[in-house]
Amino acid sequence: MANIKSQKKRILTNEKARQRNNSVKSEVKSAIRAVITAVESSNKDAATVALKTASRKLDKAVSKGVIHANNAANRKSGISKRVNAL
Repeated sequence: MANIKSQKKRILTNEKARQRNNSVKSEVKSAIRAVITAVESSNKDAATVALKTASRKLDKAVSKGVIHANNAANRKSGISKRVNAL
């Protein structure tokens, strides 16, 4: 444990940020999983709706600084290729 007061505060804020980041990452993974399951069941309408929500969640994660912009772009590209292949 740190002895410096400001470092004790940083430890607390870092833990809050870590938990927030983990929840955002989990939402993104769930949204991408929903797209993949819709594609595997070959449901075009559900896949396009899931793609839209997943894209929004990826963009939000980038704006919050949870993931890098290129990472989100690559993921969006991958899931959109799967949806367009239907």
